Amino acid sequence: MRNPIYKSRPVEPNPARFGGERINDFIVLSEAFSNAYLIETGEGAVQINAGMGMEAPVIEANFRTFSEESVRALILTQGHVDHVGGTAYFRDKNPGLQVIASEHNAEHQAYDARLAPFRAGRSAFAFTEKFAEAFQYYAEQGYSEFPAQDTPTPDIGVQDRYAFEFGGMQFEVLAVPGAETNDSVIVWLPQHRICFTGNLFGCPFGHFPNLVTIRGDRYRDALVVAEAVKVVRDLDPEMICYGHHGPIMGQELIRSELDALHGAIMYVHDETVKGMNAGKDVHTLMAEISLPEALEVGQGYGKVSWSVRAIWENYAGWFQHSSTTELYAVPRTSIHGDLVELAGGAGALLERAQQKFDDGEYEQALHLLDIVPATADGAEALRVAVHRELGKMTDNFWLQSWLKKQQG
Repeated sequence: MRNPIYKSRPVEPNPARFGGERINDFIVLSEAFSNAYLIETGEGAVQINAGMGMEAPVIEANFRTFSEESVRALILTQGHVDHVGGTAYFRDKNPGLQVIASEHNAEHQAYDARLAPFRAGRSAFAFTEKFAEAFQYYAEQGYSEFPAQDTPTPDIGVQDRYAFEFGGMQFEVLAVPGAETNDSVIVWLPQHRICFTGNLFGCPFGHFPNLVTIRGDRYRDALVVAEAVKVVRDLDPEMICYGHHGPIMGQELIRSELDALHGAIMYVHDETVKGMNAGKDVHTLMAEISLPEALEVGQGYGKVSWSVRAIWENYAGWFQHSSTTELYAVPRTSIHGDLVELAGGAGALLERAQQKFDDGEYEQALHLLDIVPATADGAEALRVAVHRELGKMTDNFWLQSWLKKQQG
């Protein structure tokens, strides 16, 4: 009987702290917003990912606690800011360092930069407190100046596969684009059957992937993500060094978890497509589709219901064919004042929202509260109460962060 691994692993990403961890006799881990790894070869080390600029000195210190080997190559598993930001710092520390990434890395970094203000604002609700706590912690450790966030240009761009060897250790960098980013790569150590995946399937291992992020990002195609899972599964690794938290060890456990993840993604995809062809609307499918017990994975970062909508819109776009108003620029909020007036004021709507709240129909209560002016007496207190109750019902990192922010 499978005991899903997500139940025994943490979910939230956190900034780098001092104190790395030796995984085995040649791999050192420094946890960060995305993990960085140091692989010792006896003839120089290979580093996986560089953290954010502000984390780079901490990651460097953690590595130096365990190893004196200079870093000869730095592999970036994707172009997200928490993988690439410390690159310039590590170049300065290691003259002649070769940076290896996907040939699509530049495109992804340009995409991120294009929307940096938009995405920073939309991510703030989840990460502002984490950044503030990190800077306070670094100051307490005597660190007050931090490297700027880098947007590096790799020295080597991987199109399909790039192999090299240091100190008798063989490395294979395999391009697996389109899962979390269009420039994803994994690092395979064939002699040791160890795979460094970065955040290929999303933030925490054993959870349903984020096919859409509520901070705002490109849709991720479910079939492409499922294929990425299959690529790693077919390597049959004995250890996965993931993008967050500790390694996953054991060939049988890894295969079982990747079988379940692949099956879960395909099940949600196929059920969504079947429902679309049967004429069901997206909200019905979001409510109806759930994973069978045999395919249980966590939903601490991505959610099945959100992914149903992502699959729908990835195939069919934003027009749901439910109202002509979807095709025009005038939003539904433009007639909220009319509804309040017709109801004889906000009081009647608030009373009904309170009734919905008391009956445990929290989403419907929010729909009513969206119509009521925020300044109406009692409206804000009820909004906070609704968000608090919804927060008790989820262990999803993004949803909890959003609901917490709405409570003020």
